[in-house]
Amino acid sequence: MLDVTEFGKRGYLTEDFRLFHLRDSRAEELDFHYHEFDKVVFHLSGRVTYHLEGKRYFLKPYDILMVGHSLIHRPVIDPAEPYERMVLWMKEDYLGMRGGEDLRTCFRLSQERRVHLCRPRGEDRLRYRELFWRLKEAAETKGFGAALLAEACLVQLLVALNRDVLQGSDTEEGAYRFDPKMEEVTRFIGEHLSEELSIDRLAGAFYLSRYHLMHRFKEVYGITVHQYVRQKRLLRAAEEIRRGVPVLKAAAEAGFNDYSVFLRAFRETYGRSPREWK
Repeated sequence: MLDVTEFGKRGYLTEDFRLFHLRDSRAEELDFHYHEFDKVVFHLSGRVTYHLEGKRYFLKPYDILMVGHSLIHRPVIDPAEPYERMVLWMKEDYLGMRGGEDLRTCFRLSQERRVHLCRPRGEDRLRYRELFWRLKEAAETKGFGAALLAEACLVQLLVALNRDVLQGSDTEEGAYRFDPKMEEVTRFIGEHLSEELSIDRLAGAFYLSRYHLMHRFKEVYGITVHQYVRQKRLLRAAEEIRRGVPVLKAAAEAGFNDYSVFLRAFRETYGRSPREWK
């Protein structure tokens, strides 16, 4: 179930990680939403356009989409074909460093490059299918060392994914589309969250009319500029609070000048107060 917010968190993860193997024969209408955990989508079949932070990814079989926590996204599914995929949910703080390596590197790089798609080629396609299938079987296994075996399969999968992302292979032309101007706007927002971000300021900074900015942004992102800024500020504050930053300081650095407004928005989005979140 979605939040009371127009777009919000979808799905809750109580374990360190969870793997789903899903196949739908009809499209499910989803709003734009985000997760508090990292997600990997391994596309197997079906015609799906995945909207992720302003980009539209046209998925092909064996594509891998890396959806980091807090990224706003929405799949649009063609009901004419069954949609099959394997979806891996992982707690952000569960990944971290393993053997001196940061397993979240693939998420960090995809965010920096602003391209969240990995498109394996040739034999690598079947290699990933085998890695996901091994993880599925291990996660469903009971008995001695079951949890340890599942974790080992997960690490093996993430090592492979990180290696491919670090190689930085080019994604083929036509794999995704985006609006360069709107991407500049969202990059500007992310770099200036602590400052005043009115429509007038954004429109002036990019030499756009207020109407064009508001209309085009809503068309590309599915939400208004105000909603996007508010949600990114809440996410920034929540992450800082989780890291131990005092609540008032985290709110101010995220751009909330009125604490009562921040407190109300935080409770509406996360269902608890910032101090309870901490």
